[in-house]
Amino acid sequence: MNPNLQKLQPYPFERLRQLFDGIEPPIDKTPISLSIGEPRHAPPDFVLAEITANLNLLSNYPATAGLPALRLSIAAWLQKRFHLQDVDAEHQILPVNGTREALFAFAQAVVKPGPQSLVMSPNPFYQIYEGAALLAGATPHFINSTTESGLLPYFDSVSDQQWQRCQLLYICSPGNPTGAVLSLSQLQHLVALAREHNFVIASDECYSEIYFDENTPPTGLLEACAAMGDREYRNCVAFHSLSKRSNLPGLRSGFVAGDAEILRQFALYRTYHGCAMPPHHQLGSIAAWNDEAHVRANRQLYRDKFSRVLAEFDGKLDVAAPDAGFYLWPRLETSDTDFARKLYASENVIVLPGSFLGREVQGINPGANHLRMALVAEPEQCVEAARRIVRCLGTV
Repeated sequence: MNPNLQKLQPYPFERLRQLFDGIEPPIDKTPISLSIGEPRHAPPDFVLAEITANLNLLSNYPATAGLPALRLSIAAWLQKRFHLQDVDAEHQILPVNGTREALFAFAQAVVKPGPQSLVMSPNPFYQIYEGAALLAGATPHFINSTTESGLLPYFDSVSDQQWQRCQLLYICSPGNPTGAVLSLSQLQHLVALAREHNFVIASDECYSEIYFDENTPPTGLLEACAAMGDREYRNCVAFHSLSKRSNLPGLRSGFVAGDAEILRQFALYRTYHGCAMPPHHQLGSIAAWNDEAHVRANRQLYRDKFSRVLAEFDGKLDVAAPDAGFYLWPRLETSDTDFARKLYASENVIVLPGSFLGREVQGINPGANHLRMALVAEPEQCVEAARRIVRCLGTV
C-alpha cells in the first residue's frame, strides 16, 4: 500500500461522528444540520430537462477534454464574469467532474515528490488540499488565517526560503470556512510571488457566485492576471463549479481554467485517470453556464437567510456576515467541540467544530473556538437552528 495513506487524518465528518458517539439527541426536536456545505435549494428545472432529454448519449464514451460547445460556454462565462478579453476555449479550459476531484488530482499531476517539496494552503482549510499534498509526496505547509489577518492567510509569515520550496499554493476565495475574499492587489501579489519562485497557484473559487452586493462580485485569479496584462495566466489556474452556483452538487460538474501549458499536462494525466464527464451532464452544464437569472435568484435566497439568521444572533453571538459564500464562522468563548456536543445533545442541531478544519501551526489552531455553520437549509430551518443555538448559549 502507498505509505502516504497512513499520513491522512480522519475527515472532519468522521471526527464529528466520533465526537457525537454515545449522545442521544432529543427526539421531540426536529434534527437540523448546518455542518455540511451541500446546497439544498432547488436545482434549475431547465438544466434537469436538458439532462433528461439527452440520456441516450449514455451509449457514447465522453472525451476527457469535453465537448467543444461546453468549453465555449465556459469561456464566454469567464469572459463576462471576470472581465477577460479572451479565453482560449481549446487550450485554457478543461471540464472536470466536480472541483473536489480536480483539486485533488491537480496536485498529483503538478507536484514533484520529495522531502523538500511544499504544498501550501490556508489554515483552516478545505481538507482535500492536505490529502492531495500528502498523496503527491509533498509536505503540507499551512498559513494561518486569523481575526488579526482579516480571516485571510497571513502570507507575510512565509519566508523566501519556504516560497522557493513551494511547488503548489492552494488558495480559496471566497474562503471555506471563513468566507473572506482576497482583493485584486492581494491576488496580484501572489501571482508575482508564483512567478518569482516558480510555483503554481490553484485558486479554488467554488463559492465565487454567492455574494451580497450584485455590484461587487469577488475578484478571481484570472481576473488579477488579466489586470496585470497577462492573458496567458502564467503559473495560474482557477477552479469553478456548478455545485454552489447552480445548486447542482450531484451533477459533479466544474472546470479548471488558466495556464495552457499546465492544463495540457493536467489533461494528459486525466486521460489516464479516466475521469471524463458524462455527455448528458455536459449538455446540462452548458445550459447552466449560459444562464444567470437562476444564479441571481439563488444569491437572493442566501441574502434573505443571512439577514434573518444574523438578526437572531445579534448581541448574542460573536459573528458577522462573511464577505461571500454561505458559511458563518462565529467565535465562541468556550471550546468548539464541547459546544458542538452540547448543542447536539440539547437541541438536535449539528454544527462543525472549527478546530476540525485546522491544524496547529505556530502554537495555535486558528479554527479552535470557532464553528462552521452552513446556511444551506430552508430559511425556516436556519432561523430555528439559530434560535436553538442562542438557547444553548444561554446554558453554557
